[in-house]
Amino acid sequence: MSKLSRQKVIQDLVDQKSVASQDELRLLLARRGHAVTQATLSRDIHELGLVKTPDGYSFLPDDRGKAHLVSVERLVREFVLDAKAAQNLVVIRTSAGSAQGVAAALDAESWPEVVGTVGGDDTILIVSPDTKHATLLVRRIREILN
Repeated sequence: MSKLSRQKVIQDLVDQKSVASQDELRLLLARRGHAVTQATLSRDIHELGLVKTPDGYSFLPDDRGKAHLVSVERLVREFVLDAKAAQNLVVIRTSAGSAQGVAAALDAESWPEVVGTVGGDDTILIVSPDTKHATLLVRRIREILN
């Protein structure tokens, strides 16, 4: 399982329920197929901007929003290999295991070129409103890559 996928699961878990400790979070992750060490989990907590409160782990409101805005370009540069348009669809090839995290980041950006995404293991299918928007999206992705 990829780091992006694991961090998405951590975000979902913290959003859904109160998680009181790293050990509890580690066990919840293991139940979802992400066996991690304490050191890896500590890095994830730090990178996601989680803070420990009396009620358990949570996101600082500003940090969470900032992380999504900053991360999409980093994710594209780090994991996207290619982007191609086919009419109003865009197919993005990524490194293995990173498509879902990149797709989630692209959805979070609310770009006008993106109606929605479907992320597999190494491929993202993006639906654009029309051919023009699909072409603009490919251009935007390729500019980030260069």
